[in-house]
Amino acid sequence: MTDGNSIRKMLQQWTTQGEGAASQWMKSVDDKTRQALSLAHIRIDKGVLSEVAPYLTDHSCHSTIIVADSRTYEAAGLRLEKELKAAGIRNATVLINPNSLGDVVADEASIVQLLLAIQESGAELVIAAGSGTLHDISRYAAYTAGIPFLSVPTAPSVDGFTSKGAPILIRGEKITIQAIGPEAIFADLDVLMKAPSALVAAGFGDMLGKFTSLFDWRFGVLTADEPFSKLAEDMTFEALMSCVNAAEEIGRRSEEGIRILTEALIASGIAMLLFGSSHPASGGEHHLSHYWEMDDIRCGRRQHLHGAKVGAACALISKLYHLAGEQSPEQLRLSDTICAQWDSIRQAIQSIPRTEQLQEWLQVVGGAGTPDELGFEAEMVERSLKEAHLIRMSRHTLLRALNEAGATIDI
Repeated sequence: MTDGNSIRKMLQQWTTQGEGAASQWMKSVDDKTRQALSLAHIRIDKGVLSEVAPYLTDHSCHSTIIVADSRTYEAAGLRLEKELKAAGIRNATVLINPNSLGDVVADEASIVQLLLAIQESGAELVIAAGSGTLHDISRYAAYTAGIPFLSVPTAPSVDGFTSKGAPILIRGEKITIQAIGPEAIFADLDVLMKAPSALVAAGFGDMLGKFTSLFDWRFGVLTADEPFSKLAEDMTFEALMSCVNAAEEIGRRSEEGIRILTEALIASGIAMLLFGSSHPASGGEHHLSHYWEMDDIRCGRRQHLHGAKVGAACALISKLYHLAGEQSPEQLRLSDTICAQWDSIRQAIQSIPRTEQLQEWLQVVGGAGTPDELGFEAEMVERSLKEAHLIRMSRHTLLRALNEAGATIDI
């Protein structure tokens, strides 16, 4: 069992001494990978919003653009505006317009809105003041404009703050485009502790999904020779367990609980950066979540929070995988390659908590434990279990293997 102390130590080293100190903790990271990490500064503490303007001054930044929505502007954007003005930094602010359903989404319209604002203002740097969607819009627009961006999370809701990948909706279909990561993160606990409970529960759900994503990664390594990093696996697992062990604190939204959740989300993101892909954090549970999201879009429904879907999907995938593990690979008609590894696969399945335990943790933080609680129809959920693997055919998950084999498992 872990309390996440080495995760906190790593992030504090990164904070106080820059990337070099953190690199000592990650001795197995090669120089090429280390140089590829653009993230140079991490601050997670109370009051760090006031450090943004001095940081920009120290880095000779004279013109910025704050990206927010109506809620995150009140949470952090307004104060940032005042502090940038006091520091003599020219700033423009753009509030991303919601779609016809009232959701702010990372789509063509939002990206063009921000790109036009960047062009008009002549900004040298983008400040993403918000949660996951606003970061996705900001990272892709900054990348396209050829300028850096800085992260100011307003809710501990996703693990994508550090990501270089931007999930973008193009004509209603979600694709992930490689862009840039932030050059610095300022996670102010005073701001994060005021985030809506649903967003906190979503962040916990996104972390809980690592139980099944880490399994699916191991499955892909065993059966399809997918690339692997013990460092990224260990970092992700420790971040996951720090959240599980602090579930009650996170549910109460105490300062320590929000700090642990925020540290875990950022550490998970760093693990993906170090490995160079989302393998450590995205498996069958994320494929279900993306399928459900695209179904919402096709049907004209308002979006559910990403982490809320991931948490419920993780509980569902756990049930499917445990039921699969109770059968022989021959019964499931799995390939010879998978059959040869079935003992190891079955043992790895046992490391995934049972559905009931996952749902209990989600309940502690106020999250949904089933797709039904999120309002998804049973027919669509059943269909997603058969089709969601098609969303990312570059990944070899057990969900994909079961579907390709035509295995029938009644859950």
